[in-house]
Parts: sequence; structure tokens; C-alpha cells
Amino acid sequence: MTEALRVVLVDDHPLFRQGLRTLLEDLGVTVLAEAVDGESGVAAVVEHRPDVVFMDLQMPGVSGVEATRRLTDLMPDVKVLVLTMVEDDQAVFAAIQAGALGYLLKGAGQEEISRALASVASGQGVYGPEVARRLRTFFAGGAVASAQPFPSLSDREREVLGLIAEGASNTDIARRLFLSDKTVRNYVSSIFTKLDVSGRSEAIVRAREAGLGR
Repeated sequence: MTEALRVVLVDDHPLFRQGLRTLLEDLGVTVLAEAVDGESGVAAVVEHRPDVVFMDLQMPGVSGVEATRRLTDLMPDVKVLVLTMVEDDQAVFAAIQAGALGYLLKGAGQEEISRALASVASGQGVYGPEVARRLRTFFAGGAVASAQPFPSLSDREREVLGLIAEGASNTDIARRLFLSDKTVRNYVSSIFTKLDVSGRSEAIVRAREAGLGR
């Protein structure tokens, strides 16, 4: 049942928020507040204490992954249901690692959203069919896959991150890996995005916590 549930919507697309609000209100759900980015989303959730947070991932400023991580730190019992256009493995794993309890794509219909909302509100993890398939494929890799830190990174990106954690500059990395400066910059940018960090210092901390660069 979804009639008594209270939610907050965090998404930077006004038309999508409007459509989602209408869909939820048709289900009897109360929308307590809407937010256009991760930072205002965190503030809205802390203020209103909803049963479930609908969270987009790609937003200006603070991303949905970082907002989910902050909320999990502030409110360990928070229930976040990701609803996004992003379906790549890196985004899925980053959101789940940040504490999201559910992950749906924006093409989901009313019935699927209703079921997911009820499940997440009751504390059950729920994922759309495509996301569930990706998770099964990943975990089917067993210990080899799970033994690697930051599974969202490619082997080369993990190698670059290890060198960053050692304190190497982009120029140093390019020389040691026989890559162009531009290629290294691209790798570094991709790493920061996948780890959802704001810069080199934060990436180094995350990497060293995982045992890289020592």
C-alpha cells in the first residue's frame, strides 16, 4: 500500500518532477517537497523526514550519489529510491554503495514505481529488471570481481588512481604509463566522476582508504 506514504522528490527536470508528482498523488502519496539538486535535496529531506526519497543522479552541483551518501551519514534509516536515466554499471554500483535502497530507470511505469515505492518504504531493496540483470552479472564474477577496490573503475583507471594516490602528477603518470597528457586527463576526469569526488585530494583519501598508493 502506498496511500499513507510521504516522499520528497529530488530532480533537476521540472517537467519530470511534475509528472512524477501527478503519478504519485494519483496513488494517494503525499509529496512533501521538491528539490532541484543534491544540496537542496539533502536539506529538504532533513527538514521533512519523508518515508522515501526519490533521487535523480545527474544534477548540477551536488550529485545524487553524493546527496545519498550525505543523507545516509546524517540519517542512517533514510530510504532512497533512485529514479534516473543513467543505467551504466558504474552509476548503479556507486548509488548502491552510497546507500540507495532501490534503483529504477525513468522509463518505469506507474505500477512498477508503485511496487518499488512500497518495497523501499518497508526496507526492502528493489531494482528494475535491467538493473537487476546487471547486478546478477556482476556478482556472478564472484570473489575475483569483489576483491578489486572500486569495481566501477576499469583496470587502467584503477592503475591511474593508484599512481594518483602515490602523489604522482598527471605528467608523471603520462610518462610512467607511456600515455599522452590528454589521455591521462581524460582518465582522471572519468575517475573523479565514477568515484563522485570533487578533486584530487578527495580521490587520494578514498584511494588510500581502499589500500591503493601505499
